[in-house]
Amino acid sequence: MTMSPALLKYPLLLGLGLLSGCQQLPLGEPPAEQTTSAQQTPSLPPKQYASFSQDTLFSLLAAELAGQRNRFDLALDNYLAQARATGDAGVAERAFRIAEYLDDGPASLESAQLWAKSAPDSLDAQRNAAIQLARAGQHEQAMQVMERVLQQKGDTHFDFLALAAADTDERTRAGLLDGFQRLLERYPDNQQLLFGQALLLYQDGRNEEALQQLQRLPQASQASAILLQARLLQDLGRHEQALKRLRQGIGQHPTDKRLRLAEARLLLQQEDLQAAGEAFAELLQRFPEDDDLRLSLALISLENRDWERAHQHLGELLLRQVHVDAAHFHLGRLYEQQNEPEEALQAYTQVGPGSDYLPAQARLAQLLADSQRFAELSSLLQQARQQQAEQAVALYLLEAETLAEAQRGEAAWQLIEQALRQYPDDLNLLYTRAMLAEQRDDLVQLEADLRFILSQEPDNAMALNALGYTLADRTERYDEALQLIELAHQINPQDPAILDSLGWVHYRLGNLQQAEQYLRQAFAAFPDHEVAAHLGEVLWLRGKQREARQVWRQALDAQPDSPILRETLLRLTGEEHP
Repeated sequence: MTMSPALLKYPLLLGLGLLSGCQQLPLGEPPAEQTTSAQQTPSLPPKQYASFSQDTLFSLLAAELAGQRNRFDLALDNYLAQARATGDAGVAERAFRIAEYLDDGPASLESAQLWAKSAPDSLDAQRNAAIQLARAGQHEQAMQVMERVLQQKGDTHFDFLALAAADTDERTRAGLLDGFQRLLERYPDNQQLLFGQALLLYQDGRNEEALQQLQRLPQASQASAILLQARLLQDLGRHEQALKRLRQGIGQHPTDKRLRLAEARLLLQQEDLQAAGEAFAELLQRFPEDDDLRLSLALISLENRDWERAHQHLGELLLRQVHVDAAHFHLGRLYEQQNEPEEALQAYTQVGPGSDYLPAQARLAQLLADSQRFAELSSLLQQARQQQAEQAVALYLLEAETLAEAQRGEAAWQLIEQALRQYPDDLNLLYTRAMLAEQRDDLVQLEADLRFILSQEPDNAMALNALGYTLADRTERYDEALQLIELAHQINPQDPAILDSLGWVHYRLGNLQQAEQYLRQAFAAFPDHEVAAHLGEVLWLRGKQREARQVWRQALDAQPDSPILRETLLRLTGEEHP
Protein backbone atom coordinates (compact mmCIF):
# COMPACT_ATOMS: atom_id res chain seq x y z
CA MET A 1 0.00 0.00 0.00
CA THR A 2 1.34 3.48 -0.89
CA MET A 3 1.25 5.98 1.93
CA SER A 4 -0.47 9.22 1.08
CA PRO A 5 1.93 12.17 1.21
CA ALA A 6 -0.55 13.84 3.53
CA LEU A 7 0.19 11.16 6.09
CA LEU A 8 3.92 11.84 6.19
CA LYS A 9 4.95 11.49 9.81
CA TYR A 10 6.57 14.91 9.88
CA PRO A 11 4.40 17.04 7.59
CA LEU A 12 6.03 19.86 5.73
CA LEU A 13 5.75 23.39 7.08
CA LEU A 14 2.60 25.22 6.12
CA GLY A 15 3.86 28.77 5.73
CA LEU A 16 6.41 31.43 6.45
CA GLY A 17 5.32 31.80 10.07
CA LEU A 18 7.39 28.83 11.24
CA LEU A 19 10.36 29.48 8.98
CA SER A 20 11.92 32.27 11.01
CA GLY A 21 13.00 30.35 14.05
CA CYS A 22 14.02 26.80 13.31
CA GLN A 23 16.87 26.90 15.77
CA GLN A 24 14.64 27.73 18.75
CA LEU A 25 11.20 26.38 17.88
CA PRO A 26 11.05 22.67 16.87
CA LEU A 27 9.62 22.27 13.38
CA GLY A 28 5.94 21.47 13.47
CA GLU A 29 5.49 22.61 17.09
CA PRO A 30 2.08 24.28 17.45
CA PRO A 31 2.13 27.93 18.54
CA ALA A 32 0.93 28.74 22.02
CA GLU A 33 -2.83 29.19 22.33
CA GLN A 34 -3.83 32.82 22.03
CA THR A 35 -6.55 34.55 24.04
CA THR A 36 -8.18 37.95 23.91
CA SER A 37 -8.18 38.41 27.67
CA ALA A 38 -5.10 40.04 29.15
CA GLN A 39 -6.19 38.82 32.57
CA GLN A 40 -6.20 35.20 31.39
CA THR A 41 -2.70 35.36 29.88
CA PRO A 42 0.22 36.70 31.90
CA SER A 43 2.47 39.19 30.21
CA LEU A 44 5.58 37.41 28.91
CA PRO A 45 8.76 38.93 27.51
CA PRO A 46 8.97 38.56 23.74
CA LYS A 47 10.78 35.46 22.55
CA GLN A 48 13.90 36.01 20.44
CA TYR A 49 14.33 33.81 17.37
CA ALA A 50 17.34 33.49 15.14
CA SER A 51 16.70 34.50 11.55
CA PHE A 52 17.49 32.91 8.23
CA SER A 53 18.76 34.82 5.25
CA GLN A 54 16.36 35.87 2.55
CA ASP A 55 17.78 33.22 0.18
CA THR A 56 17.27 30.50 2.79
CA LEU A 57 13.71 31.60 3.48
CA PHE A 58 12.95 31.61 -0.23
CA SER A 59 14.44 28.14 -0.67
CA LEU A 60 12.46 26.72 2.26
CA LEU A 61 9.26 28.32 0.99
CA ALA A 62 9.89 26.76 -2.42
CA ALA A 63 10.32 23.40 -0.65
CA GLU A 64 6.94 23.87 1.02
CA LEU A 65 5.22 24.67 -2.25
CA ALA A 66 6.86 21.63 -3.86
CA GLY A 67 5.64 19.43 -0.99
CA GLN A 68 2.09 20.74 -1.36
CA ARG A 69 2.24 19.61 -4.99
CA ASN A 70 3.59 16.17 -4.02
CA ARG A 71 7.02 17.00 -5.47
CA PHE A 72 8.87 15.68 -2.45
CA ASP A 73 11.99 15.16 -4.54
CA LEU A 74 12.26 18.94 -5.04
CA ALA A 75 11.40 19.56 -1.39
CA LEU A 76 14.21 17.20 -0.36
CA ASP A 77 16.75 18.90 -2.64
CA ASN A 78 15.97 22.30 -1.09
CA TYR A 79 15.94 21.10 2.51
CA LEU A 80 19.18 19.19 2.07
CA ALA A 81 20.88 22.17 0.45
CA GLN A 82 19.77 24.45 3.29
CA ALA A 83 20.77 21.90 5.93
CA ARG A 84 24.29 22.02 4.49
CA ALA A 85 24.25 25.81 4.24
CA THR A 86 22.74 26.70 7.64
CA GLY A 87 23.77 23.84 9.93
CA ASP A 88 20.28 24.13 11.45
CA ALA A 89 19.16 21.00 13.32
CA GLY A 90 15.49 21.47 12.48
CA VAL A 91 16.13 21.82 8.75
CA ALA A 92 18.46 18.81 8.79
CA GLU A 93 15.87 16.71 10.63
CA ARG A 94 13.19 17.72 8.13
CA ALA A 95 15.47 16.74 5.26
CA PHE A 96 16.08 13.38 6.94
CA ARG A 97 12.36 12.66 7.41
CA ILE A 98 11.62 13.44 3.76
CA ALA A 99 14.56 11.31 2.60
CA GLU A 100 13.30 8.42 4.73
CA TYR A 101 9.82 8.78 3.25
CA LEU A 102 11.28 8.70 -0.27
CA ASP A 103 13.54 5.76 0.67
CA ASP A 104 16.52 7.75 -0.59
CA GLY A 105 19.48 6.02 1.07
CA PRO A 106 22.27 8.50 0.25
CA ALA A 107 20.14 11.50 1.22
CA SER A 108 19.03 9.75 4.43
CA LEU A 109 22.65 9.12 5.37
CA GLU A 110 23.84 12.65 4.65
CA SER A 111 20.90 14.39 6.33
CA ALA A 112 21.12 12.12 9.40
CA GLN A 113 24.81 12.97 9.78
CA LEU A 114 24.08 16.68 9.39
CA TRP A 115 21.33 16.40 12.00
CA ALA A 116 23.60 14.52 14.43
CA LYS A 117 26.38 17.08 13.95
CA SER A 118 24.07 20.06 14.55
CA ALA A 119 22.25 18.41 17.49
CA PRO A 120 24.97 16.58 19.48
CA ASP A 121 22.73 16.28 22.56
CA SER A 122 19.82 14.69 20.69
CA LEU A 123 19.70 10.94 21.25
CA ASP A 124 17.20 10.62 18.41
CA ALA A 125 19.60 12.34 16.02
CA GLN A 126 22.56 10.20 17.12
CA ARG A 127 20.63 6.92 16.89
CA ASN A 128 19.36 7.76 13.41
CA ALA A 129 22.86 8.66 12.30
CA ALA A 130 24.17 5.36 13.67
CA ILE A 131 21.53 3.26 11.90
CA GLN A 132 22.05 5.09 8.60
CA LEU A 133 25.78 4.56 8.85
CA ALA A 134 25.18 0.88 9.59
CA ARG A 135 22.82 0.58 6.63
CA ALA A 136 25.50 2.12 4.43
CA GLY A 137 27.96 -0.53 5.63
CA GLN A 138 29.97 2.01 7.65
CA HIS A 139 29.80 -0.07 10.81
CA GLU A 140 32.90 1.37 12.45
CA GLN A 141 31.57 4.91 12.13
CA ALA A 142 28.18 3.78 13.44
CA MET A 143 29.79 2.37 16.55
CA GLN A 144 31.84 5.53 17.04
CA VAL A 145 28.61 7.54 17.10
CA MET A 146 27.13 5.10 19.59
CA GLU A 147 30.15 5.21 21.83
CA ARG A 148 30.20 9.01 21.92
CA VAL A 149 26.62 8.99 23.14
CA LEU A 150 27.44 6.23 25.59
CA GLN A 151 30.26 8.28 27.07
CA GLN A 152 28.17 11.44 27.27
CA LYS A 153 24.79 10.13 28.32
CA GLY A 154 25.19 6.75 29.97
CA ASP A 155 21.57 5.68 29.43
CA THR A 156 21.59 5.51 25.64
CA HIS A 157 18.56 3.33 24.85
CA PHE A 158 20.56 1.45 22.22
CA ASP A 159 17.84 -1.18 22.31
CA PHE A 160 15.98 1.19 19.99
CA LEU A 161 18.88 0.99 17.56
CA ALA A 162 18.68 -2.80 17.70
CA LEU A 163 14.93 -2.68 17.12
CA ALA A 164 15.43 -0.41 14.12
CA ALA A 165 17.77 -3.04 12.68
CA ALA A 166 14.78 -5.38 12.26
CA ASP A 167 13.98 -3.54 9.03
CA THR A 168 17.52 -3.73 7.70
CA ASP A 169 19.36 -6.42 5.75
CA GLU A 170 21.40 -9.29 7.14
CA ARG A 171 24.70 -7.57 6.41
CA THR A 172 23.69 -4.48 8.39
CA ARG A 173 22.59 -6.58 11.36
CA ALA A 174 25.87 -8.49 11.24
CA GLY A 175 27.82 -5.24 11.30
CA LEU A 176 25.78 -3.94 14.22
CA LEU A 177 26.30 -7.20 16.11
CA ASP A 178 30.03 -6.88 15.64
CA GLY A 179 29.92 -3.29 16.83
CA PHE A 180 27.84 -4.17 19.89
CA GLN A 181 30.34 -6.91 20.76
CA ARG A 182 33.29 -4.53 20.55
CA LEU A 183 31.51 -1.98 22.72
CA LEU A 184 30.64 -4.67 25.25
CA GLU A 185 34.32 -5.50 25.57
CA ARG A 186 34.80 -1.97 26.87
CA TYR A 187 31.48 -1.68 28.74
CA PRO A 188 30.72 -5.29 29.77
CA ASP A 189 27.98 -4.40 32.27
CA ASN A 190 26.02 -1.90 30.18
CA GLN A 191 22.47 -3.20 30.26
CA GLN A 192 21.36 -1.38 27.11
CA LEU A 193 24.19 -2.92 25.11
CA LEU A 194 23.52 -6.40 26.49
CA PHE A 195 19.81 -6.16 25.76
CA GLY A 196 20.40 -4.62 22.32
CA GLN A 197 22.75 -7.45 21.39
CA ALA A 198 20.16 -10.01 22.51
CA LEU A 199 17.60 -8.28 20.27
CA LEU A 200 20.00 -8.41 17.32
CA LEU A 201 20.67 -12.10 17.92
CA TYR A 202 16.93 -12.73 18.02
CA GLN A 203 16.42 -10.85 14.74
CA ASP A 204 19.20 -12.97 13.25
CA GLY A 205 17.41 -16.20 14.26
CA ARG A 206 20.04 -17.11 16.89
CA ASN A 207 17.52 -17.68 19.66
CA GLU A 208 19.60 -19.88 21.95
CA GLU A 209 22.45 -17.35 21.91
CA ALA A 210 19.98 -14.55 22.61
CA LEU A 211 18.64 -16.46 25.64
CA GLN A 212 22.16 -16.92 26.97
CA GLN A 213 22.83 -13.22 26.45
CA LEU A 214 19.75 -12.25 28.46
CA GLN A 215 21.03 -14.31 31.37
CA ARG A 216 24.00 -11.92 31.57
CA LEU A 217 21.74 -8.93 32.14
CA PRO A 218 22.27 -7.46 35.59
CA GLN A 219 18.58 -6.53 35.64
CA ALA A 220 17.08 -9.54 33.88
CA SER A 221 13.84 -9.08 35.80
CA GLN A 222 12.92 -5.97 33.82
CA ALA A 223 9.68 -6.34 31.88
CA SER A 224 11.34 -5.81 28.48
CA ALA A 225 13.84 -8.60 29.16
CA ILE A 226 11.07 -10.95 30.37
CA LEU A 227 9.04 -10.26 27.22
CA LEU A 228 12.01 -11.05 25.01
CA GLN A 229 12.79 -14.22 26.98
CA ALA A 230 9.21 -15.39 26.61
CA ARG A 231 9.21 -14.69 22.87
CA LEU A 232 12.46 -16.60 22.41
CA LEU A 233 11.15 -19.59 24.38
CA GLN A 234 7.92 -19.47 22.40
CA ASP A 235 9.74 -19.42 19.06
CA LEU A 236 11.83 -22.38 20.23
CA GLY A 237 8.63 -24.34 20.89
CA ARG A 238 9.03 -24.22 24.67
CA HIS A 239 5.56 -22.83 25.28
CA GLU A 240 5.16 -23.97 28.87
CA GLN A 241 8.45 -22.35 29.84
CA ALA A 242 7.42 -19.16 28.04
CA LEU A 243 4.11 -19.11 29.93
CA LYS A 244 5.86 -19.78 33.23
CA ARG A 245 8.33 -16.93 32.61
CA LEU A 246 5.53 -14.51 31.77
CA ARG A 247 3.64 -15.44 34.92
CA GLN A 248 6.78 -14.96 36.98
CA GLY A 249 7.11 -11.55 35.37
CA ILE A 250 3.51 -10.67 36.17
CA GLY A 251 4.24 -11.58 39.78
CA GLN A 252 7.17 -9.15 39.72
CA HIS A 253 5.33 -6.45 37.74
CA PRO A 254 1.61 -6.93 38.48
CA THR A 255 0.62 -3.65 36.82
CA ASP A 256 2.58 -4.17 33.59
CA LYS A 257 0.06 -4.36 30.77
CA ARG A 258 2.52 -5.76 28.23
CA LEU A 259 3.27 -8.86 30.28
CA ARG A 260 -0.39 -9.63 30.89
CA LEU A 261 -1.20 -9.10 27.21
CA ALA A 262 1.65 -11.40 26.16
CA GLU A 263 0.31 -14.08 28.52
CA ALA A 264 -3.21 -13.75 27.11
CA ARG A 265 -1.97 -13.95 23.52
CA LEU A 266 0.21 -16.97 24.26
CA LEU A 267 -2.78 -18.76 25.79
CA LEU A 268 -4.76 -17.88 22.68
CA GLN A 269 -2.02 -19.24 20.44
CA GLN A 270 -2.05 -22.47 22.44
CA GLU A 271 -5.84 -22.60 21.84
CA ASP A 272 -6.58 -22.54 25.56
CA LEU A 273 -9.61 -20.35 24.95
CA GLN A 274 -10.98 -20.61 28.46
CA ALA A 275 -7.76 -19.43 30.09
CA ALA A 276 -7.23 -16.82 27.37
CA GLY A 277 -10.71 -15.45 28.00
CA GLU A 278 -10.01 -15.19 31.72
CA ALA A 279 -6.71 -13.41 31.01
CA PHE A 280 -8.33 -10.90 28.65
CA ALA A 281 -11.18 -10.35 31.14
CA GLU A 282 -8.62 -9.57 33.86
CA LEU A 283 -6.88 -7.15 31.48
CA LEU A 284 -10.12 -5.40 30.61
CA GLN A 285 -10.98 -5.06 34.30
CA ARG A 286 -7.63 -3.37 34.91
CA PHE A 287 -7.77 -1.24 31.74
CA PRO A 288 -11.48 -0.61 31.08
CA GLU A 289 -10.82 2.12 28.50
CA ASP A 290 -8.90 -0.21 26.19
CA ASP A 291 -11.38 -1.10 23.45
CA ASP A 292 -8.88 -3.33 21.64
CA LEU A 293 -9.04 -5.58 24.70
CA ARG A 294 -12.84 -5.39 24.65
CA LEU A 295 -12.92 -6.53 21.01
CA SER A 296 -10.46 -9.36 21.72
CA LEU A 297 -12.58 -10.56 24.61
CA ALA A 298 -15.72 -10.44 22.42
CA LEU A 299 -14.02 -12.62 19.78
CA ILE A 300 -12.80 -15.12 22.35
CA SER A 301 -16.32 -15.27 23.80
CA LEU A 302 -17.61 -16.04 20.30
CA GLU A 303 -15.11 -18.87 19.94
CA ASN A 304 -16.11 -20.17 23.37
CA ARG A 305 -19.78 -19.98 22.30
CA ASP A 306 -20.44 -17.66 25.21
CA TRP A 307 -23.07 -15.74 23.28
CA GLU A 308 -24.23 -13.57 26.17
CA ARG A 309 -20.78 -12.23 26.99
CA ALA A 310 -19.90 -11.77 23.30
CA HIS A 311 -23.11 -9.80 22.75
CA GLN A 312 -22.39 -7.68 25.81
CA HIS A 313 -18.89 -6.65 24.70
CA LEU A 314 -19.89 -6.04 21.08
CA GLY A 315 -22.78 -3.91 22.28
CA GLU A 316 -20.40 -1.92 24.48
CA LEU A 317 -18.19 -1.22 21.46
CA LEU A 318 -21.19 0.15 19.56
CA LEU A 319 -22.20 2.32 22.50
CA ARG A 320 -18.66 3.65 22.75
CA GLN A 321 -18.52 4.15 18.94
CA VAL A 322 -15.25 2.22 18.68
CA HIS A 323 -14.51 -0.66 16.25
CA VAL A 324 -18.05 -0.13 14.96
CA ASP A 325 -17.70 -2.09 11.72
CA ALA A 326 -15.96 -4.99 13.45
CA ALA A 327 -18.67 -5.03 16.11
CA HIS A 328 -21.47 -5.18 13.50
CA PHE A 329 -19.65 -7.90 11.55
CA HIS A 330 -19.13 -10.12 14.57
CA LEU A 331 -22.68 -9.49 15.76
CA GLY A 332 -23.72 -10.89 12.40
CA ARG A 333 -21.61 -13.99 13.08
CA LEU A 334 -23.17 -14.29 16.53
CA TYR A 335 -26.72 -14.12 15.14
CA GLU A 336 -25.85 -16.73 12.53
CA GLN A 337 -24.62 -19.06 15.25
CA GLN A 338 -27.90 -18.50 17.10
CA ASN A 339 -29.89 -19.29 13.92
CA GLU A 340 -31.26 -15.75 13.62
CA PRO A 341 -30.59 -14.99 9.92
CA GLU A 342 -32.66 -11.80 9.71
CA GLU A 343 -30.80 -10.24 12.64
CA ALA A 344 -27.54 -11.36 11.04
CA LEU A 345 -28.50 -9.71 7.74
CA GLN A 346 -29.34 -6.50 9.55
CA ALA A 347 -25.96 -6.50 11.33
CA TYR A 348 -24.00 -7.20 8.14
CA THR A 349 -25.72 -4.39 6.24
CA GLN A 350 -24.34 -1.91 8.79
CA VAL A 351 -20.69 -2.79 8.12
CA GLY A 352 -19.02 0.11 6.32
CA PRO A 353 -15.93 0.27 4.08
CA GLY A 354 -12.86 -1.30 5.65
CA SER A 355 -11.34 -4.67 6.36
CA ASP A 356 -14.67 -6.20 7.40
CA TYR A 357 -16.66 -4.90 4.43
CA LEU A 358 -16.09 -7.69 1.89
CA PRO A 359 -16.45 -10.51 4.47
CA ALA A 360 -19.76 -8.93 5.53
CA GLN A 361 -20.94 -8.76 1.91
CA ALA A 362 -19.94 -12.40 1.44
CA ARG A 363 -22.00 -13.48 4.44
CA LEU A 364 -24.92 -11.35 3.25
CA ALA A 365 -24.79 -13.01 -0.16
CA GLN A 366 -24.58 -16.50 1.33
CA LEU A 367 -27.50 -15.93 3.70
CA LEU A 368 -29.68 -14.61 0.87
CA ALA A 369 -28.66 -17.50 -1.41
CA ASP A 370 -29.45 -20.03 1.33
CA SER A 371 -32.98 -18.64 1.50
CA GLN A 372 -33.30 -18.51 -2.33
CA ARG A 373 -33.61 -14.69 -2.30
CA PHE A 374 -31.53 -14.24 -5.44
CA ALA A 375 -33.26 -11.10 -6.70
CA GLU A 376 -32.58 -9.41 -3.38
CA LEU A 377 -28.98 -10.64 -3.48
CA SER A 378 -28.47 -9.16 -6.96
CA SER A 379 -30.07 -5.85 -6.01
CA LEU A 380 -28.06 -5.52 -2.81
CA LEU A 381 -24.69 -6.22 -4.47
CA GLN A 382 -25.47 -3.99 -7.43
CA GLN A 383 -26.14 -1.18 -4.98
CA ALA A 384 -22.91 -2.01 -3.14
CA ARG A 385 -20.94 -1.76 -6.41
CA GLN A 386 -22.41 1.66 -7.06
CA GLN A 387 -21.62 2.88 -3.56
CA GLN A 388 -18.15 1.33 -3.34
CA ALA A 389 -16.81 1.61 -6.88
CA GLU A 390 -13.27 0.66 -5.80
CA GLN A 391 -14.64 -2.71 -4.63
CA ALA A 392 -16.74 -3.35 -7.73
CA VAL A 393 -14.60 -6.15 -9.19
CA ALA A 394 -14.36 -7.94 -5.84
CA LEU A 395 -18.13 -7.66 -5.43
CA TYR A 396 -18.73 -9.05 -8.93
CA LEU A 397 -16.48 -12.01 -8.11
CA LEU A 398 -18.20 -12.55 -4.77
CA GLU A 399 -21.65 -12.62 -6.37
CA ALA A 400 -20.54 -14.91 -9.20
CA GLU A 401 -19.00 -17.39 -6.76
CA THR A 402 -22.15 -17.38 -4.64
CA LEU A 403 -24.33 -18.03 -7.68
CA ALA A 404 -22.05 -20.80 -8.97
CA GLU A 405 -22.07 -22.56 -5.60
CA ALA A 406 -25.88 -22.32 -5.61
CA GLN A 407 -25.89 -24.19 -8.96
CA ARG A 408 -26.98 -21.06 -10.84
CA GLY A 409 -24.23 -21.30 -13.43
CA GLU A 410 -26.03 -19.39 -16.17
CA ALA A 411 -26.71 -16.43 -13.87
CA ALA A 412 -23.06 -16.45 -12.78
CA TRP A 413 -21.97 -16.51 -16.43
CA GLN A 414 -24.17 -13.57 -17.38
CA LEU A 415 -22.90 -11.60 -14.37
CA ILE A 416 -19.24 -12.13 -15.29
CA GLU A 417 -19.96 -11.17 -18.89
CA GLN A 418 -21.51 -7.94 -17.57
CA ALA A 419 -18.48 -7.34 -15.35
CA LEU A 420 -16.07 -7.87 -18.25
CA ARG A 421 -17.90 -5.33 -20.38
CA GLN A 422 -17.09 -2.86 -17.63
CA TYR A 423 -13.58 -4.18 -16.82
CA PRO A 424 -12.50 -6.04 -20.00
CA ASP A 425 -8.89 -6.73 -19.03
CA ASP A 426 -9.30 -7.64 -15.37
CA LEU A 427 -7.40 -10.89 -14.88
CA ASN A 428 -9.45 -12.07 -11.90
CA LEU A 429 -12.68 -11.72 -13.88
CA LEU A 430 -11.12 -13.52 -16.84
CA TYR A 431 -9.95 -16.37 -14.63
CA THR A 432 -13.43 -16.71 -13.15
CA ARG A 433 -14.97 -16.76 -16.64
CA ALA A 434 -12.49 -19.48 -17.61
CA MET A 435 -13.59 -21.63 -14.66
CA LEU A 436 -17.27 -21.06 -15.52
CA ALA A 437 -16.50 -21.89 -19.17
CA GLU A 438 -15.10 -25.25 -18.06
CA GLN A 439 -18.42 -26.01 -16.35
CA ARG A 440 -20.19 -25.12 -19.61
CA ASP A 441 -17.84 -27.42 -21.61
CA ASP A 442 -16.62 -24.33 -23.46
CA LEU A 443 -12.94 -25.25 -23.53
CA VAL A 444 -12.23 -22.79 -26.34
CA GLN A 445 -13.26 -19.87 -24.12
CA LEU A 446 -11.41 -21.33 -21.15
CA GLU A 447 -8.16 -21.63 -23.08
CA ALA A 448 -8.52 -18.17 -24.62
CA ASP A 449 -8.98 -16.52 -21.22
CA LEU A 450 -6.16 -18.44 -19.56
CA ARG A 451 -3.81 -17.78 -22.49
CA PHE A 452 -4.54 -14.05 -22.21
CA ILE A 453 -3.77 -14.14 -18.49
CA LEU A 454 -0.48 -15.90 -19.21
CA SER A 455 0.40 -13.35 -21.89
CA GLN A 456 0.15 -10.70 -19.17
CA GLU A 457 1.59 -12.78 -16.32
CA PRO A 458 3.74 -15.64 -17.69
CA ASP A 459 4.57 -16.82 -14.15
CA ASN A 460 0.95 -17.02 -12.99
CA ALA A 461 1.10 -20.49 -11.44
CA MET A 462 -2.66 -20.66 -10.90
CA ALA A 463 -3.41 -20.04 -14.59
CA LEU A 464 -0.64 -22.43 -15.70
CA ASN A 465 -2.01 -25.14 -13.46
CA ALA A 466 -5.65 -24.58 -14.47
CA LEU A 467 -4.87 -24.76 -18.16
CA GLY A 468 -2.53 -27.73 -17.76
CA TYR A 469 -4.99 -29.71 -15.64
CA THR A 470 -7.87 -29.02 -18.02
CA LEU A 471 -5.81 -30.16 -21.01
CA ALA A 472 -4.83 -33.33 -19.11
CA ASP A 473 -8.34 -34.07 -17.87
CA ARG A 474 -10.50 -32.99 -20.82
CA THR A 475 -8.27 -33.47 -23.90
CA GLU A 476 -5.47 -35.71 -25.13
CA ARG A 477 -2.88 -32.90 -25.25
CA TYR A 478 -0.95 -34.56 -22.45
CA ASP A 479 2.57 -33.45 -23.37
CA GLU A 480 1.47 -29.82 -23.55
CA ALA A 481 -0.39 -30.23 -20.25
CA LEU A 482 2.72 -31.69 -18.58
CA GLN A 483 4.84 -28.77 -19.75
CA LEU A 484 2.40 -26.23 -18.29
CA ILE A 485 1.99 -28.03 -14.97
CA GLU A 486 5.73 -28.58 -14.54
CA LEU A 487 6.26 -24.84 -15.03
CA ALA A 488 3.62 -24.15 -12.35
CA HIS A 489 5.36 -26.70 -10.10
CA GLN A 490 8.70 -24.89 -10.51
CA ILE A 491 7.01 -21.69 -9.33
CA ASN A 492 5.06 -23.23 -6.39
CA PRO A 493 6.59 -26.65 -5.65
CA GLN A 494 4.58 -27.24 -2.46
CA ASP A 495 1.13 -26.28 -3.76
CA PRO A 496 -1.09 -29.37 -3.29
CA ALA A 497 -3.35 -28.37 -6.21
CA ILE A 498 -0.34 -28.35 -8.53
CA LEU A 499 0.93 -31.64 -7.09
CA ASP A 500 -2.50 -33.15 -7.76
CA SER A 501 -2.40 -31.90 -11.37
CA LEU A 502 1.13 -33.24 -11.79
CA GLY A 503 0.03 -36.64 -10.50
CA TRP A 504 -3.02 -36.63 -12.75
CA VAL A 505 -1.14 -35.76 -15.95
CA HIS A 506 1.40 -38.53 -15.22
CA TYR A 507 -1.55 -40.89 -14.74
CA ARG A 508 -2.86 -39.84 -18.16
CA LEU A 509 0.57 -40.46 -19.64
CA GLY A 510 0.67 -43.93 -18.09
CA ASN A 511 3.40 -43.09 -15.56
CA LEU A 512 1.56 -44.68 -12.64
CA GLN A 513 4.47 -44.77 -10.21
CA GLN A 514 5.18 -41.05 -10.63
CA ALA A 515 1.46 -40.34 -10.50
CA GLU A 516 1.14 -42.14 -7.17
CA GLN A 517 4.14 -40.28 -5.75
CA TYR A 518 2.76 -36.83 -6.54
CA LEU A 519 -0.81 -37.68 -5.56
CA ARG A 520 0.32 -39.03 -2.19
CA GLN A 521 2.14 -35.73 -1.55
CA ALA A 522 -0.95 -33.76 -2.55
CA PHE A 523 -3.29 -35.84 -0.38
CA ALA A 524 -0.99 -35.60 2.64
CA ALA A 525 -0.94 -31.81 2.35
CA PHE A 526 -4.61 -31.39 1.40
CA PRO A 527 -6.94 -34.41 1.83
CA ASP A 528 -9.54 -32.99 -0.53
CA HIS A 529 -12.26 -35.18 -2.12
CA GLU A 530 -10.97 -34.54 -5.67
CA VAL A 531 -7.40 -35.45 -4.73
CA ALA A 532 -8.79 -38.56 -2.97
CA ALA A 533 -10.63 -39.57 -6.13
CA HIS A 534 -7.43 -39.22 -8.18
CA LEU A 535 -5.18 -41.02 -5.68
CA GLY A 536 -7.71 -43.82 -5.20
CA GLU A 537 -7.96 -44.37 -8.95
CA VAL A 538 -4.19 -44.64 -9.34
CA LEU A 539 -3.92 -46.99 -6.34
CA TRP A 540 -6.74 -49.12 -7.75
CA LEU A 541 -5.03 -49.51 -11.10
CA ARG A 542 -1.75 -50.36 -9.36
CA GLY A 543 -3.43 -53.28 -7.57
CA LYS A 544 -3.77 -51.53 -4.21
CA GLN A 545 -7.55 -51.82 -4.02
CA ARG A 546 -7.79 -52.04 -0.24
CA GLU A 547 -5.85 -48.82 0.26
CA ALA A 548 -7.84 -47.15 -2.52
CA ARG A 549 -11.10 -47.95 -0.75
CA GLN A 550 -9.65 -46.62 2.51
CA VAL A 551 -8.73 -43.30 0.83
CA TRP A 552 -12.17 -42.99 -0.73
CA ARG A 553 -13.89 -43.85 2.54
CA GLN A 554 -11.93 -41.16 4.39
CA ALA A 555 -12.84 -38.55 1.80
CA LEU A 556 -16.54 -39.54 1.72
CA ASP A 557 -16.74 -39.23 5.49
CA ALA A 558 -15.66 -35.60 5.10
CA GLN A 559 -17.73 -34.86 1.95
CA PRO A 560 -20.46 -37.48 1.42
CA ASP A 561 -22.07 -35.66 -1.52
CA SER A 562 -18.90 -35.42 -3.65
CA PRO A 563 -19.88 -36.10 -7.28
CA ILE A 564 -16.32 -36.91 -8.41
CA LEU A 565 -15.93 -39.53 -5.69
CA ARG A 566 -19.27 -41.14 -6.54
CA GLU A 567 -18.45 -41.18 -10.26
CA THR A 568 -15.00 -42.66 -9.66
CA LEU A 569 -16.35 -45.38 -7.37
CA LEU A 570 -19.14 -46.33 -9.74
CA ARG A 571 -16.80 -46.44 -12.74
CA LEU A 572 -14.11 -48.55 -11.06
CA THR A 573 -16.08 -50.73 -8.63
CA GLY A 574 -19.65 -50.66 -9.95
CA GLU A 575 -20.78 -49.31 -6.56
CA GLU A 576 -21.30 -45.87 -5.05
CA HIS A 577 -19.78 -46.83 -1.70
CA PRO A 578 -16.21 -48.05 -1.03
